[in-house]
Amino acid sequence: MDQQPPGDRAAAGSGVPTPTCYRHPDRETGISCTRCGRPICPECMVSASVGFQCPDCVRQGSGTGHHPAAARPRTLAGGAVAADPRLVTKILVGINLAVFLLVSVRPALVGDLTLLGLAWDPSPPPGSIEGVAEGQWYRLVTSMFLHQEVVHIGFNMLGLWWLGGQLEAALGRSRYLALYLLSGLAGSALTYLIAAPNQGSLGASGAVYGLFGATAVLMRRMNYDMRPVLVLLAINMVFTFTWGGIAWEAHVGGLIAGVAIAVGMVHAPRERRTAVQVGACALVLLASIGIIVARTMSLT
Repeated sequence: MDQQPPGDRAAAGSGVPTPTCYRHPDRETGISCTRCGRPICPECMVSASVGFQCPDCVRQGSGTGHHPAAARPRTLAGGAVAADPRLVTKILVGINLAVFLLVSVRPALVGDLTLLGLAWDPSPPPGSIEGVAEGQWYRLVTSMFLHQEVVHIGFNMLGLWWLGGQLEAALGRSRYLALYLLSGLAGSALTYLIAAPNQGSLGASGAVYGLFGATAVLMRRMNYDMRPVLVLLAINMVFTFTWGGIAWEAHVGGLIAGVAIAVGMVHAPRERRTAVQVGACALVLLASIGIIVARTMSLT
């Protein structure tokens, strides 16, 4: 959760075991390759004209008549299948933890990195005006990686790890990173627009809520049971609006951006996939920039 800085799915009871991915025996799945029939998990499934195929069948590409490059394994969203499907997630967690340790050693950095619209800082004398409206645009991004409390960063990193790994495998590294960063920026932009100018905000929750929204879209696209993620999202939204000291604007902004980007990512027609995906990301980016510019003009 963003806050103001303080002072398995189990097999149904039928007795029939759920199939596991032929490449990852520890992962249960209900999806099978349309060519060979072997069960495949989200990391291994490659979108085909009808259903999904496994990487082996795609590499063989027998009888397709396509260029050899077309047989390269691709994720559901068209990204390259990576050997380590959690690499970007690990890096993002590492950056958040590194910043947390840094501000633990140098607490004064919190004031320099927190999202702040416009406020008077009396120290050091004679004081100064601080905030995004004063040209400190970097605060919109640095606040996305900033935490002060162990519980705060613990919840956010747990959500990032749980949601991020599956999304990174399904979207591919570059698309997943764009989703994360743009969701976080959208959360910062909405906070900047609505929150009081002198109210500080920090945390990765805008980006994490973007992952929540994208997960719901992805599960819908793959016809998975959406009830677990919807219930978890509903619980988090209740906390967002009932607990004190939470910047709910970041949660809402990130969630909306995550849904919008994910729809463009997983529902783009194959023949125009890249253009639609770039367009969805550009739309969210332009909307965020528009909000930031409009709020800055109103404060200056």
